[in-house]
Amino acid sequence: MKIKYSKDADVCVIQLREGNLADSIDLKEGVILHLDSEGNPVEIEILDASKVVSFEEMTFSIPSLNVIDSIPVSE
Repeated sequence: MKIKYSKDADVCVIQLREGNLADSIDLKEGVILHLDSEGNPVEIEILDASKVVSFEEMTFSIPSLNVIDSIPVSE
């Protein structure tokens, strides 16, 4: 996932995954969900983002992989 913000255009794009954009749905005025040719979400575009998104504090939570459990142990 990638989050990009253009201060000049005041647009925030949240890319959920790689894919070619084929269609879009207006979720709300200024909030657009872009879909691939199979109808899967690819990205969310937020126009006039500074009015909708608080950029002062952003928190991300990513599930961690327990590396110890994924290493094979030889006996």
